[in-house]
Amino acid sequence: MADNSLFLNLFRRKESTAYAAGQTVIEAGTKGEAMYVVLEGEVSILVGGKEVEVGGPGSIFGEMALIDEGLRSATVVAKTDCRLAEVDRRQFEFMVSESPFFALAVMRIMADRLRKANRGTASA
Repeated sequence: MADNSLFLNLFRRKESTAYAAGQTVIEAGTKGEAMYVVLEGEVSILVGGKEVEVGGPGSIFGEMALIDEGLRSATVVAKTDCRLAEVDRRQFEFMVSESPFFALAVMRIMADRLRKANRGTASA
């Protein structure tokens, strides 16, 4: 599993947006123009209406849409009041090109999520 402190340290001073508990941050099936870093609080990541992950400080979500330019694969809802930093495509691409550690951390998170999804499918 990736060390989420990297994302927290990189983006903790970035301008952020507050979300109230229960507020939808992103909706599955929509176009994605940014990824998000949880600075404070928790978010629920939902696939097909089922919670598949809870993200706390330092967690990221929305990165897949920036990588493949596809539609959002999950809905994300603020589980608690939270503060999120938005990372747009330009900043994401800059970070990937300039920091191998950033790129590897994103890949590790995606690999971890894929492995968890595969385990869930295998047991169904």
